[in-house]
Amino acid sequence: MRALFVGGTVDNSELEFGTRKEAPIHYPENTGSGQSRYRLHHEHREEGKVVYAVYAAPDLAESEVERVMEERDYVRRFGG
Repeated sequence: MRALFVGGTVDNSELEFGTRKEAPIHYPENTGSGQSRYRLHHEHREEGKVVYAVYAAPDLAESEVERVMEERDYVRRFGG
């Protein structure tokens, strides 16, 4: 599974999580501070496995995340 990030300090970064059936709701999963840096916005599955997941900064509007996803063409690049 590939994690893609929109907004925040790691904007436009990609991270490989390996094979997973579920994408974590927040990234990182446990910050210890109670405040997640990124929240799951979208995941794409093929054959029951998550192929890619898009994480967005918590204060970023949904419409902005959608715009950036379209601009970066994640669907074409990673399937969907």
